[in-house]
Amino acid sequence: MRKFNRGLAVVAGAFAILTASACGSSDDSSSGPVDGSWEDVIAGAESEGSVMLYSSQKPANLEALEAAFEAKYPKIDMEFVRGTDPDINPKVETENKTGKGIADVHMQTDTAWMNAAAESGTYSTDLVGPSFRAADFAPDKSLINDRFAITSAAVFALGWNTNAVPEGLATATDVINPAHKGKIGIMNPTGIASYVDMYRYFAETYGEDYWNKIAALQPRVYPSALGVAQALTSGEIVAAPSVQPLVTEMDSGAPVDWKLAEKPWGTPWYTHALSVAPHPNAAQLLADFMVTREGQTALNSGYAAVLPDIPGAVARTQSITMPATDNLTPEDIQKYSQQWSELFQN
Repeated sequence: MRKFNRGLAVVAGAFAILTASACGSSDDSSSGPVDGSWEDVIAGAESEGSVMLYSSQKPANLEALEAAFEAKYPKIDMEFVRGTDPDINPKVETENKTGKGIADVHMQTDTAWMNAAAESGTYSTDLVGPSFRAADFAPDKSLINDRFAITSAAVFALGWNTNAVPEGLATATDVINPAHKGKIGIMNPTGIASYVDMYRYFAETYGEDYWNKIAALQPRVYPSALGVAQALTSGEIVAAPSVQPLVTEMDSGAPVDWKLAEKPWGTPWYTHALSVAPHPNAAQLLADFMVTREGQTALNSGYAAVLPDIPGAVARTQSITMPATDNLTPEDIQKYSQQWSELFQN
């Protein structure tokens, strides 16, 4: 199996490309799996022999998914590219616009992007796997327009380095401590609808001046929760108001700990099979596998699972506060991003 670590080029004007592509494309140009039974789709996938996933989930979980998928389907080589949504989404748009697909399946957390893509029908094919109709999957809540499936959710928790903060943290307000000056880690929400919603949620929950108090302590800024987790592990920072549950890090012996809030905030991953997928049958097979118990167990160590009773999952997606991004237009996101930059980067 071949691992992909190459960087992803960021394409400017992501939402503009999304809108333009939607206006210039139609469902008639979409490719899809073979017209037959699910067994025919599996046979077609095995004949294709390869499948590529683009995802913003952490590498350890993607590696676990790769191993589990290849164990079940040894004739198919799964590969993945990991990057943030602002990296990956424009790449998906460009591949769609040119008709030169590299990815087969796309997994991302930008609800605004997903809603626009689901409405346009430009980027995806219908998900035909039987697992999307299973009762435990709750398709009425977890399947959007038959094209996007919730497959996981990042649940955000308090995090700290146990060497530096042996007493731990009880609430998000405990991060606001002069002893933590210059050693707090936060995520950059620029251009990311779900992160903007998270910042708003914290302000509504802990006070409108919460982020001003954090800014006064000169926090360090990271592009994603993964960067915050790595910085806590190394001791570069000592506390974070919002980070992924540090399950993998603790299992490896890192000096970190974490705690979920009473009503944790999280953001789901929406997964779809791409209309320009070079391996359309394998795309369907991988997407379906991701919502089986095997796939959910591989994907969701430290995350919220869409199925109940998944080993290693810290919650079920139905139990967390999801992003409220309906009122987050691209203009809203740009405006908040500018305000955030003025507060934290000037």
